[in-house]
Formats: sequence, structure tokens, C-alpha cells
Amino acid sequence: MAIVMEFLQNTNLEFIDFIFFCSVILLASLVRGFSGFGFSASSVSLLTFILPPKEIVPIILLLEIIASFFMIPSIWKKINWRFVIFLLFGVLIGTPVGVYLLSILEPRIAHLIISITVLVFAILLLKGYKNKNLNHNLSKFFVGSVAGTVNGLGTLAGLPIALYFLIIAAEPAVIRASLAALFFFTDFYALVLAYFNDILNITVIYRTLPLIFIVPIGVSVGTRLFSGSSKENYRKYVLYFLIIVSIFGLVRVTI
Repeated sequence: MAIVMEFLQNTNLEFIDFIFFCSVILLASLVRGFSGFGFSASSVSLLTFILPPKEIVPIILLLEIIASFFMIPSIWKKINWRFVIFLLFGVLIGTPVGVYLLSILEPRIAHLIISITVLVFAILLLKGYKNKNLNHNLSKFFVGSVAGTVNGLGTLAGLPIALYFLIIAAEPAVIRASLAALFFFTDFYALVLAYFNDILNITVIYRTLPLIFIVPIGVSVGTRLFSGSSKENYRKYVLYFLIIVSIFGLVRVTI
């Protein structure tokens, strides 16, 4: 209880806001446990209703690393390290580009472009679009670069990478495992950048402590849902999630 009270004092939130915060983190953890991505996409936009993005993002990065940590033992054998390495190189290069673009672009315009692009491709994929010819190293590096740029613009790197995996019709278990492994590294990289930009500090760590215990619960439920899901259902649920996130993003930037 003392940790909760300290969280409320550090964030100037009411107790009802804390309940909302916890509920969002539980949902985000469930989404990550099921799909391997989507923690930021399903939490950052909602949490900006009660805290500014600068305060939310480092908390989410820490919780994402914890979520990946809990997933690693069960997904280790399914990780496609070739995918992860080439995507990671792209993300490392693209993230600083995204951070730079964020400094010169209107954030609403950046989010509008991202949301429209993801929405269009998600609808195409829902209608059966696939292209296994894109399963080569250059494409992985390019997609990673795009994801890194998007990550720098709005912590939404998972969306273009998830779309890419679905376009090349990768196996759900490989998609989920490779995404979780990739984001373990990219989130750690982002945390280092956040530290040197004075965004990550001891206050952020104190704020994160009462939320840590929620993550394994959500991840565990998501993992069970994934285990009982067919390949086609996984693909369909992920696409529905991408469409919902995109529409929500469009609504957020147009109102």
C-alpha cells in the first residue's frame, strides 16, 4: 500500500486514476502475452488521458522489458534469430531518424500517417493479401528501419513489423517469439537513450514498482489464449487489433 501511495504522490494522480492505469497495463500485458507485441500500442494512447507522454513512455519501456523477460523461457526455441538480427539493425538505425523527425514534424501529422498506413495494410491482409517474396534480408532491414523511425515518432515499432510478418505468412509461434525477443533489445536500447536524455530517472523507477506485479498476470493469461488459438485465429485477432489501434489513433489526432 505504501508503494501505491508513493506512486500517487509522484504522479499527482487520484486513486481512481491508479486503478485505470493498472487496468490498462493488465490489458497491454495480455495483448503482449498473446501476440508478442502491442504493449505500447494498447497503453500509451490511453494513458495520455491522465499523464503526459514524456512521463508515460519510460514507464512503459520498463514494463515492456519485464513482459519480454517473463515470455523468454517459453518462446526461446521458437525465436527466428535471423529475423531478429536484421530487423534489429534496421531499428537501431531508424530510431534516431524518428526522434529527429519528431523534433521537426507536427506529432499529429506523424501519428496520422502511421495510423493510415497501418490501417490500409491491415485491411488488405484481412482480405487475404500475402507476399512471401518479401522474405529476404534486405526487406527485413528495410522494415526494421521503418519500424525504428515509427518508434522514434511514437513508440509504435511493433505495428509495421507485425504487418511484415503477416505479409510473408510467417508461423504465429515464430511471429510471437521473434517480436518479443526483438522488443527486449529495442526497449533496452530506447531506455539507454531515455537515460541520456534525462527522461529515465529514479522517479520513473519508483513509479514503475507498483505496476510490475500486474505484468506477469496479463502475460500469463495472454499466453494461455495464444496456446488455445489456431493459426488463422491468431492472424485474424492480430489484424483486428491493428485496425482498432489505427482507428483509435486517427480519432485521437482528428479531435
